[in-house]
Amino acid sequence: MALIKQIRQRTGLAIGVIAVGLIFFLVGGDILGPNSTILGSSRTTVGEIAGEDISYDEYVQKIEQTKMSFQQNTGRNPNENELSSIREQAWQALIVEKIFSQQYQELGLVVSDEELVDMVQGKNIIGELRRQLTNPQTGEFDRDQLVTFLQSLQTADPQQQMFWAQQEKLFADSRLRIKYDNILATSEYATTTEGQLQHKMANTIADVRHIQIPYYAVSDSLVQVSDSEVRSYISKNQEKFKVTESRGLRYVRFPLHPSPEDSAATLEQINGLVAELREASNDSAFVVRNSEAQNPFQTINPGDPLPVNFSNNVEEPETGVVYGPFLSNNSSYVAYKISDRYDGAPRMRASHILLNAEGLEGEAKEQVRARAQEVLEEVNETGNFEVAAAQYGEDATSQRGGDLGWFFRDDFVTEFADAVFSARSEGVINRLVETEYGFHIIKVTEMPQTETKKLAVLELELIASDNTRNDIFRNADYFAANSTNATTFEANAEKEDYQVVSAIGVGPTARSLNNMTGAREIVRWAFNDASVGTVSDVFELDDAYVVALLSGKTEEGDGTIANPEIKAQATNQLKNEKKAAYIKEKISGLETLEAIKEVFPDASIGSTPDLRMNASVLPGVGFAPKAVGAIFGLRESGEMTDPIQEDIGVIVAQLNDIIPASEIADYTRYQNELTANASQRTGYMIMMAMEELAEVKDYRYKFF
Repeated sequence: MALIKQIRQRTGLAIGVIAVGLIFFLVGGDILGPNSTILGSSRTTVGEIAGEDISYDEYVQKIEQTKMSFQQNTGRNPNENELSSIREQAWQALIVEKIFSQQYQELGLVVSDEELVDMVQGKNIIGELRRQLTNPQTGEFDRDQLVTFLQSLQTADPQQQMFWAQQEKLFADSRLRIKYDNILATSEYATTTEGQLQHKMANTIADVRHIQIPYYAVSDSLVQVSDSEVRSYISKNQEKFKVTESRGLRYVRFPLHPSPEDSAATLEQINGLVAELREASNDSAFVVRNSEAQNPFQTINPGDPLPVNFSNNVEEPETGVVYGPFLSNNSSYVAYKISDRYDGAPRMRASHILLNAEGLEGEAKEQVRARAQEVLEEVNETGNFEVAAAQYGEDATSQRGGDLGWFFRDDFVTEFADAVFSARSEGVINRLVETEYGFHIIKVTEMPQTETKKLAVLELELIASDNTRNDIFRNADYFAANSTNATTFEANAEKEDYQVVSAIGVGPTARSLNNMTGAREIVRWAFNDASVGTVSDVFELDDAYVVALLSGKTEEGDGTIANPEIKAQATNQLKNEKKAAYIKEKISGLETLEAIKEVFPDASIGSTPDLRMNASVLPGVGFAPKAVGAIFGLRESGEMTDPIQEDIGVIVAQLNDIIPASEIADYTRYQNELTANASQRTGYMIMMAMEELAEVKDYRYKFF
């Protein structure tokens, strides 16, 4: 929707945001200030950026500004997931403001009044306004809309003027960041020597054989790792074992399953509605009013199946008859009624193999045509259309055997639709079909169907009643009240046969525990209020009550053997190092790959005839940059590398041949490639570097 309409039609949302802002302005000093009796001075800082504390008030104000933009753009309030994203956007905006403002000043970067006017009403309208102010008929930017809006600002309501002032500030801030990034991006440069090296890396090719001995080829019993060795290994390799702040939790979940009485009550209710649906004169209106289905009145197009729950229970449904209710897999009772059947536009089903020729002409296009003809002949000979589609198809359908599903004639370009809808039988069309996309080999899999159905879906969700919820809560509350520490928590869970679930490595911003969503309040409790061994009160989630135990606490810093995850990780790596040493000793002196395989039958021998120097992966082996580097250090055919330890095992390679990159007269292409790649990374790298230098600390998890 155009920006003008958004502003005019959604002033109510803006007024609501302003009201919230006024409340914070009038009482925020008491509620959230340094002397707050609610939060206290130690509870009002949500983070630090460049040594500056970010207050709760400042952060909330930025959230409200970001939320207001969302409301103006969408015409609605954000849901919980969107609100989480808005909070993150607001935080990133604060980082940018705090970090980059000083940089802008030192560099003398400004957006002048004249530049801002040009951005919002001159010859160089910014992209965001162009997208907002488009003519729905032409899809093009409509300057008249912009002029009308700007003229109306003089007499507009204060909230509209405030919104526009905020937008202009955002436009200016965005332009400053673009200028800053461009200064650094355009400073990137690659020398001729760097271009020459890039050419060499991309075009030096090795023909090589290699063997990989996986670590599992050595039994764990052959390598012993003591705790003292693990402790020493962790100490010497702390860069690998740095840990972030996290918590360990154990919890008991009390699902809100409906009782038999709830099921009987819901069944009685839907049976009453089924009786009314049988006599309803307007099925659509009835199910829209009474059904809890997401799509209560559906059009079933020709070829599309009826809902599985319906077709599994009724073989040949009649029009006008209500079937059900049936219990669904989604814990609901559902009844169905086919309200109408009629012949509509026909639909067919087909598969295709596309050989792309889009944009090609002349000889290049004829080569694709010849290749497509060869594939067609192969399909006719073998009958393996789906296999050929997976092998030769050049669009996304190749992964599903070329299947296009059911479609109307108008769903595809004319040439394709004409070929399919003129077919008189199922099977492969024995000619190529050319379209603007290329050459198609087509197999008709279903002949035309025309029957369209109107389906009324009457569904009632089977949920726990208030009485049932109260009973479940009492059980959870009793368990929590009698579980005062870790020992009693575990003992009571075992006594009552409750399942205790563990969640380890829970981060401060987590919103779920394992596959249990909506658990943000539990995470906040773990980081703010709980000490190790503390048992929580009852938490209410959408589909369960939860009682949690804080079982572990990990602070940010160096990893230690006391951390089970760190210990397991270090133990495995140390074992692999010892296994690598064992492998190297066993194959020492062996002169062929085959001889190595005799010692380690689990090893795999492979070959790569076109390995490039800039590769980091050995095909069929995996990520092996050290091995690739060693290969290109070989000089003579038949020469073998020393055993190389990689994460995936020990690798030995034997060179067949190496083809050096040819010398060329001009390395400009490779210089430009390096420069372009570096420039593309600049914006991201700047942000990461600035955040690191500013030592950003994020405490928002204490509040949200």
